[in-house]
Amino acid sequence: MMILAAVILVLILPVQAMDFTAPPAPKSVAEAVPEEATSFSEGLWNVIVFALKEWNPSLHGAMAVCLKTAAIILLCSILQEFTPSVSSRSVELAATVSVALSLMEPSTSLIQLGVQTVNELSEYGKLLLPVMTGALAAQGGFTASTALYTGTALFDALLSSCVSKLMVPMIYMYLTLSIANAAIHEDILGQMKSFIKWSMTWILKIILYLFTGYIAVTGVVSGSTDAAAIKAAKITISGAVPVIGGILSDASEAVLVSAGVLRSAAGVYGVLTVLAMFARPFLQLGLQYLLLKGLSALCSSFSSTGASKLIGDFSGVMGILLAMVSAQSILLLISTVCFMKGVM
Repeated sequence: MMILAAVILVLILPVQAMDFTAPPAPKSVAEAVPEEATSFSEGLWNVIVFALKEWNPSLHGAMAVCLKTAAIILLCSILQEFTPSVSSRSVELAATVSVALSLMEPSTSLIQLGVQTVNELSEYGKLLLPVMTGALAAQGGFTASTALYTGTALFDALLSSCVSKLMVPMIYMYLTLSIANAAIHEDILGQMKSFIKWSMTWILKIILYLFTGYIAVTGVVSGSTDAAAIKAAKITISGAVPVIGGILSDASEAVLVSAGVLRSAAGVYGVLTVLAMFARPFLQLGLQYLLLKGLSALCSSFSSTGASKLIGDFSGVMGILLAMVSAQSILLLISTVCFMKGVM
């Protein structure tokens, strides 16, 4: 693999030798990353404004779905309480089917959004990282750039392949088992869906453990930063990202050190593009995750049916999608900064 990466580097270096500029942002986020941004802080502000603009329509749609689902649960609870002649089992089954139909369409759209984002980040990384590799090699870091490019390409390919070929089918299988379990209350179905969720969680964790371990062993991100800032970053990252927040928080020192590098590095445009591609899906998925989490707690207070627990399962899927997108973004971000640190 190292030899192959070295051959690739030799091939791309002459092409990139005269102009180490980041590839243009995809059309979907080009508005968020103006080429004339004068500083990283200004570019970051543009990314935030762009993401919030795109987030507003999602808020209305997510709220409408949650209100519709809450109305279904409430109506079925009232029907079950005040109409003894109606079979309790029939009402519960109707509630489960109705909730599944209400949540499946928006969830499918968000699953597709998450997978599309992971693929877009991976494809952009394939354009950005060779540029950064060439720049680092031109500064005399041929061996370091080859090793870094090899490791980054390996983890990027591993993560994107796992998401598209393994985790997406597992997500749909998990939802199918969740709906069936909510409808017929079979213990074996509950155990199967719990195992699938555990498997998805650990697939992401193992990849990130290996990646952060690789970064630590190579020592490509090092430096000192304020201890209070490190502690604050760890708390924020750990709480903001479900499933893998704890792993990402352990890398917060690297992220903070990287932020200092960004202020003067040539790859700022590439990093801002990654953040722009990440911000909108993260906000949309995060919004749906929080709303479903709250809705599940609310419905559980006045209904103990499987339908209210099913809402929590859909919320868990949003958490997995958030973890997928966050993992791909942080992988590409830290890798890019590692190259940038070498060409300063």
